[in-house]
Amino acid sequence: MIKLSAREISLIVNGSLHGDENIMVTQAPVFDSRQAKAGSLFLALIGENTDGHNFCADAFSNGAVLALTTQVIEQPCVVVSDVLQAVADLAKFVRVQLADLTVIGITGSQGKTTTKDLLNYILSSAGETVAPKGSFNNELGVPLTILECNEQTKYCIVEMGARHIGDIASLCEIAKPNIGAVLKVGNAHIGEFGSREAIAQAKSELITSLGSGGTAILGTYDQFTPAMKVADGVAVLTFGERSDCNVRAADVEIREGRPHFDLVTKSGRAAVGMRLVGLHQIPNALAAAAISSALGLSVDQIAGALSMAELASKWRMEIFELNGRLMINDSYNANPESMAAALRTLALFAQERGGSSWAVLGKMHELGPSENSDHVAIGKLVSDLGIDQLLTVSMPAYSHGVASDSDTKVHDLDDKNLVVALLKEMQSGDVLLVKASRAEHFEEIAQEVAANWQTDAGKKDDE
Repeated sequence: MIKLSAREISLIVNGSLHGDENIMVTQAPVFDSRQAKAGSLFLALIGENTDGHNFCADAFSNGAVLALTTQVIEQPCVVVSDVLQAVADLAKFVRVQLADLTVIGITGSQGKTTTKDLLNYILSSAGETVAPKGSFNNELGVPLTILECNEQTKYCIVEMGARHIGDIASLCEIAKPNIGAVLKVGNAHIGEFGSREAIAQAKSELITSLGSGGTAILGTYDQFTPAMKVADGVAVLTFGERSDCNVRAADVEIREGRPHFDLVTKSGRAAVGMRLVGLHQIPNALAAAAISSALGLSVDQIAGALSMAELASKWRMEIFELNGRLMINDSYNANPESMAAALRTLALFAQERGGSSWAVLGKMHELGPSENSDHVAIGKLVSDLGIDQLLTVSMPAYSHGVASDSDTKVHDLDDKNLVVALLKEMQSGDVLLVKASRAEHFEEIAQEVAANWQTDAGKKDDE
């Protein structure tokens, strides 16, 4: 964050200062008192279960020098009516001060966080880069990401999620992106938006926010994204696997579940061998490559970084292997598109290793009226792919899609512990996928399975 005095902050957020006006804030805001450090600004946010005002003393003991609050506290503070709005106002001010900063906004129905992680890896070699940790893509995450930047920051990557029309437009008012990337318009959150057309409208707000001299990065994996309108003076780069894309993948292969392809940009062609798992990583890699290409990086720089990059965000196609058994932990979230991609990866892995394929699937949330049919369709895909074992947790709709003459063995269970117990039957060479929407907490299953495998390994070592 740029250095600001308590007085300056109070004026920016239109708040009432209580304390020394000369206090200097030198670190970005935090809302977790445990993350405060010397020079931090603490945000006393009020949530459903916690009130940040109760943790102000802890934050100051860890180094915070000023707090944004809605009431007067014992420590130096700026009192405002809405802390979240004050953070947005502060981020808007800082963004204007950093005129040389290049902000890259990324949105799409899936792939945002992986694309962000890949892009961060690529750009960090070209200049100081700020990117959010995890999936920090809302009205709090975006301004906090901007506030991480200072005069030395060259690139700032922001994820932009949306649950309503206008959400991304509001985030763009704060971040003022120079580059906007739309990955794909899919079915995620369709229950809230009502249609893919409405989702496309929401995502397109990132593109319409771009001013003259900006660049729109558009995926070609659906009908809506390539058709998004751009303003005069905004450049367009498309990415995908079609021959007419500005940035594309050619000669695609899968080796041990990992994509290998030739990256083709205007600057040439170079081989990429990704460490990430799954065919669906190719669009994410191409999006990051297109953004990097727009910023002037060479195809060799980009391809080299993509071949070295590993995901920084947890529970996204994480690989755990022990004693011949392999687990794909993709428990962070799920929608029909990402579920299909993960299942295809599972099938490929099992074919290569010669073992059985096991899919542990939980509910996909926020699908609206299509919820039942979407789950049935995934069950059909499980059957079509020849997945050997399907374990569902309180979601029998999956099994309704499995053909009656399928070789897939279906286990409809209502307890995660029963799932973990059944998975003890896995043998060397077998491959397991664990996936559900975030609210299902399927990382608990993955953690239990990993612990069991480690225990088994320890017993074998003792023999």
